[in-house]
Amino acid sequence: MTKRCTILFGVEILLIIILVMVNIHTGSTDVSLSEALSIIFSGGKGDVTSTIILDIRLPRIIAAFLLGGALALSGYLLQSFFHNPIAGPFVLGISSGAKLVVALLMVVAVEYEMVLSSVSMIVAALFGSLMATVFVILVAKKVHNISILIVCGVMIGYICSAVTELVVSFASDSNIVNLHTWSLGSFSSISWSQVYTFLPVVLIGLVAAIFLSKGIEAFLYGEQYAFSLGMNVRVFRLLLIGVSSLLSATVTAFAGPISFVGIAVPHIIRSTFHTAKPLVIILASFLGGGAFCLFCDLLARYLFAPTELSISTITAIFGAPIVISLMMKRKRG
Repeated sequence: MTKRCTILFGVEILLIIILVMVNIHTGSTDVSLSEALSIIFSGGKGDVTSTIILDIRLPRIIAAFLLGGALALSGYLLQSFFHNPIAGPFVLGISSGAKLVVALLMVVAVEYEMVLSSVSMIVAALFGSLMATVFVILVAKKVHNISILIVCGVMIGYICSAVTELVVSFASDSNIVNLHTWSLGSFSSISWSQVYTFLPVVLIGLVAAIFLSKGIEAFLYGEQYAFSLGMNVRVFRLLLIGVSSLLSATVTAFAGPISFVGIAVPHIIRSTFHTAKPLVIILASFLGGGAFCLFCDLLARYLFAPTELSISTITAIFGAPIVISLMMKRKRG
């Protein structure tokens, strides 16, 4: 690893620490950093401030970091799969497919008074992600123009979002608010039980991506080159899309669809690190995605407090211009 990469990894870690501290301190009720750290390390005293720090802010911070990292990593794996830097779970409609199936499951569970577990949410989101992914792959085989592929992905997103809104309109009054908030993307309702559920899934996805890094490096040179090195390209493609779908589905199941993180963060990482080595990009994208979502979640909570914006509103403001610039560069190329 070059000196530049080492320094940039250090900057990422320092930025994450700063953002975690600011997120702990800032909110509808400001808590001094010394008091917040004292509560975290002592376990709290059972008062209101302890509840705010331990049961609301801390799981939310962990969720923003882990799910943001998972989303950025999912985007990088999709970009490696399609050999295109504009591919991402939100733009290609994969997140919308997961959102649709999870929304259907939530409405059915409410209607029939079923207890919905976190695992069932992940499975439902994974099913929706894979359905959308299969459709995108089929389109990609017929259409080799990435612009048309993106338009198809956007149309999938619109269709899934329209059906989701229709489903939400028939949800019971007591749950429609939470369901609507989730469908826009938010870390606000994350609990410790949910953290304990998605933590191992995200870590498994990260470890799997690290193990796939050598294969990705060969795969980026072309399928024929990878095949000449003895790789089973078909199995590798399935693993690549499977890990990517698992990560994006996990994010959607717990935080709803979050826009543009999967495209913007890997692009920023490649531009700043000046390397295409998959192992470096995987680790840096995960840390960068976590930092990006911590920053965006802070703005979502703070800008118009006590009114809270959806996380996708903030990520779109920063991510959409990057997607536009990428498409313009490809057009010029």
